[in-house]
Amino acid sequence: MFSHKSLLSSAAGLLLATSVFAAAPKKYEAATYQIDPSHSKVGFEIPHLVISSVEGRFNKFDGTLVLNDAFEKSTFKANVDVVSVDTGEKKRDEHLASPDFFDAKKFPAMTFESTEVKGSPEDFKLTGNLTIHGVTKKVTFDSKYLGTVADGYGNQKVAFHGKAKINRKDFGLVWSKAVEAGPVVGDEVDLNLSIQAAKPGKK
Repeated sequence: MFSHKSLLSSAAGLLLATSVFAAAPKKYEAATYQIDPSHSKVGFEIPHLVISSVEGRFNKFDGTLVLNDAFEKSTFKANVDVVSVDTGEKKRDEHLASPDFFDAKKFPAMTFESTEVKGSPEDFKLTGNLTIHGVTKKVTFDSKYLGTVADGYGNQKVAFHGKAKINRKDFGLVWSKAVEAGPVVGDEVDLNLSIQAAKPGKK
């Protein structure tokens, strides 16, 4: 006979297996997807006055995901309008767009183009060329495919999340001032991507 303890253990194992299966993201359809800016976010966070940080985002961007059946052959490409930087403070945003930082008039776009994808859709490294302020550096995003779904118009939607850390001075963004605690603006910047992209449907 099964003991009460063994039955509970079996039931718990079955429940765990069922929940893991249910949580697995649906397989994507190999196709070309256009980033949907209205349901995506290109965000960043940077230290401020040593003891705190400032978060921001870019409100204007576009891009393309070409998803391949062999996932590691997929490609990612994006363009960001740097003058659309938004930290919730108009004067700070104007300063970020000025020659002290992005110099948006001279370098209006920030771009990313993938060169390598390694891993499975649920856990992969997305490496590519990131260009900011006219300087191009290789950057790797720790990334994850979140799933796919069809919307009410028949469009196929896919979603991804990615994060990376860069040093702003590597891209020529060197402006800073010192206060008692240290620099006003830190050097390391956390980049956070929440991307939804769509393949037009038949409707």
